Amino acid sequence: MSARPLLNSVDCSSRYDATSSRSSNDGPTLPLDDIDRLTVEKRLLRKLDLRVAFLILVYVMNIMDRYNVAAARLHGLEEDLGMTGNQFNTLISILYVGYLLMQAPSNMILHRMKRPSLYLSSCMIIWAAITVFMGAVQTYHAALILRFFIGFVEAAFFPGAVFLLSRWYKKNELGLRTALLHCGSSISNAFGALIASGILGSLDGTLGFSAWRWLFFVEGALTIAVAVSAIWILPDFPSTPSVWLLPDEQILAIQRMEEEVVAIEHESKPEENFSGLVEALMDWRIWWLGVALHLMVSSQSFTIFFPTISATMGYNTTMSLLLCAPPWILGTVTSFVVARHSDVTGDRFWHIVGPQVVSIVGFIIAISTMNTGMRYLSLFFMTQSPVAYVVSLVWIMNMFSRSPSKRAAAIVLVNTMASAGLITSSYFWPSSWGPSYVKSYIICISASVMSIAMCWVFREHLSRCNEAAEAEEKILGLPEGFRYIL
Repeated sequence: MSARPLLNSVDCSSRYDATSSRSSNDGPTLPLDDIDRLTVEKRLLRKLDLRVAFLILVYVMNIMDRYNVAAARLHGLEEDLGMTGNQFNTLISILYVGYLLMQAPSNMILHRMKRPSLYLSSCMIIWAAITVFMGAVQTYHAALILRFFIGFVEAAFFPGAVFLLSRWYKKNELGLRTALLHCGSSISNAFGALIASGILGSLDGTLGFSAWRWLFFVEGALTIAVAVSAIWILPDFPSTPSVWLLPDEQILAIQRMEEEVVAIEHESKPEENFSGLVEALMDWRIWWLGVALHLMVSSQSFTIFFPTISATMGYNTTMSLLLCAPPWILGTVTSFVVARHSDVTGDRFWHIVGPQVVSIVGFIIAISTMNTGMRYLSLFFMTQSPVAYVVSLVWIMNMFSRSPSKRAAAIVLVNTMASAGLITSSYFWPSSWGPSYVKSYIICISASVMSIAMCWVFREHLSRCNEAAEAEEKILGLPEGFRYIL
């Protein structure tokens, strides 16, 4: 279709719609003229990065508790709970229903809080406890209810963590850190499979419990232990007094975020409660990107069923789980490289499209042959695509960097629409389509292509807005102002 009517129908003056990010609780800041800023900044980032590393561990546990049902499936979960037909797909899907319902309220609550560390840790303890209870369920419907509430509580973490990062890091630093956080998903897929293979292979029948039940018991207990530690380790907002920061580091942390605010002379009203959410709901760009990321996430639905896909190569349960690790380890490494290169070059679009094209190659290989070696090779190509979602989120944060409340709302709305893709795409992989899953791969290819097309149209829109801004500045003799990252 032609993109021009859409592009021309939008007033590019929306780039001036941001409100100031200085909220009433940010506290006073002092100039750092007499301080060696470079030294202080390096010290600040080093301390902050260490805490973000722990945030990655939290996300590893988050994904592990979300996807462990796929590993449990290989060791009798369906048979013990009497599942038939698409009931397992519904068990996967129902988690994202709860996830969608809580994302928006959670992030808007988080924006108003002074102690996000306490909020996120509390949510983590709750979902971990529900995971432990999953090991004790006796019926399919009980498991369905618990999975819904796991998703409901887990919804607080990822969009909240991304928003928390955006309150500490400058936009040229944010891409790598967001990628590092999201790599927790790939790390969890890799090492979660290894942990699951150990539990399923050694604890079957212990104390009279099946191995899949022990999987939920052990992983839920590990998450609780991490959650308790997170109360003291996770960072709060820069404006919140922190015992782990020196006074000059705290001042610089606040100042760095103020420097990210582009001073545009226009009359703006102070942010009110939920004003950011209202602004985000009225911005077509958020809805457009939400649909694009919905398609992107749908094309990545293979991540949920990765153990099932691995099992189609004909190996036993333990070997199938072990084979899941190498593709995700490679995916983790390339995610670092792609995200860092995106930050260095200042490009987002091609770093979103590239990984998706690589995954399409993987889907085509999987469709073309049932040869074990080639199908395993296809898994290495598929695991390159998740970094595209990371770069997309950074793109969104860059666009709304000047208004914290709108940025929080934008992140959660886009993430909500994207996550909705996991509700429907949970049904892309029915067992009746196996072991080749040709139809599943064709659906994933179609979703990827449509997502790429929508991202291209959006890039063209931003490019035209930048050109309009440059022309206006030349006519009025103004200095160079804000430009959208493409």
